[in-house]
Amino acid sequence: MKFIDVAKILVQAGDGGRGCVSFRREKYVPNGGPNGGDGGDGGSVVLETSRRVTTLLDFKYKHVYKAKRGTHGMGSDKTGRRGEHCVIKVPVGTMVYDAATGDQICDLSEENQSFIVANGGQGGKGNARFVTPTRQAPDFAQPGTEGEHRNLVLELKLVADVGIIGFPNAGKSTFISAVSRSQPKVADYPFTTLTPNLGVVSLDTERVFVLADMPGLIEGAHQGTGLGIEFLRHIERTRVLLHIVSPSIHDEEHNPLAELIKIEEELHHYFPRLLERPRVVALNKTDLPWTDNFREEIEAHCRENNLPFFTMSAATRENLRPVLEELWRQLETAPEPVLKIEDPMKASESAAKEKESSGVWDDDDDVEVIYTKEGSDE
Repeated sequence: MKFIDVAKILVQAGDGGRGCVSFRREKYVPNGGPNGGDGGDGGSVVLETSRRVTTLLDFKYKHVYKAKRGTHGMGSDKTGRRGEHCVIKVPVGTMVYDAATGDQICDLSEENQSFIVANGGQGGKGNARFVTPTRQAPDFAQPGTEGEHRNLVLELKLVADVGIIGFPNAGKSTFISAVSRSQPKVADYPFTTLTPNLGVVSLDTERVFVLADMPGLIEGAHQGTGLGIEFLRHIERTRVLLHIVSPSIHDEEHNPLAELIKIEEELHHYFPRLLERPRVVALNKTDLPWTDNFREEIEAHCRENNLPFFTMSAATRENLRPVLEELWRQLETAPEPVLKIEDPMKASESAAKEKESSGVWDDDDDVEVIYTKEGSDE
């Protein structure tokens, strides 16, 4: 299954039903007055988060979402039925933007959170509403108002407590599979992980947190190199970062400290405040005989930057517990993450042009009826 984290949709709320023009007509009631009922309100479009939805893949195949319109008012003071709402399920961590202005509309970061992105139109008043002492037989009614419609950009930023970052083949997937029940793909070639993986770590019955294994980052990731910005955005919601570095299993001269510094530079270029978050550095693959050759210089770098440093082996599960304990200690005092807010349209301008040319954003043509008498044609 593809991991889709940016989508563009058109939402159309339902129009309000029109009010009815009707007069009471009964035998032996010579002075029957107006009894036209009000139109029903149109349905709204609502976004609602669900843990069962993990990507924005569904929006790749369906771009237009419409709520039902309210029905028209009827005689005998009968109000029209309210239009049914259109409820759209989205993953937890979805940020919603107005495609026209780029303004953020809402941030859906909690489960079962909902937000109305397009309000339904209001139903028109029937002629019974306009009776006055001087106007006892009004022959007009209000039309219903139009429902809101807008183009939206949905951007998914995964919600996790700890984000695992590092170069490809650092052992991130092996680590998350060793400390949780997550089963990501593990292999000895770069970019084995193509989509973020979530895993739940349980230190005991009360200390539980969520890990997010991010695809490997390389130099130039903030400019889109490799998997680049597509997954840098997911690091934003994590409160603590676990930076895993490791030597190469094929090249004894390969220096993991250089990769550590490059990742720090990429985080700074993408969003400088990411480096202000609590970070833990772990030198992986201590089962390799030449890993100790790099320990002192990496530990010195961490000491200079006030970063907790650990050595471990995810493959043999050596020293994993101290790393997890430190992550929990950092989580206890870590503040809520600050997110980078920018125009998400920049991430996929070509996709936007493709949808515009295909007419996805065009509205359906509707015929507006101001009012009509009961029983007449629409």
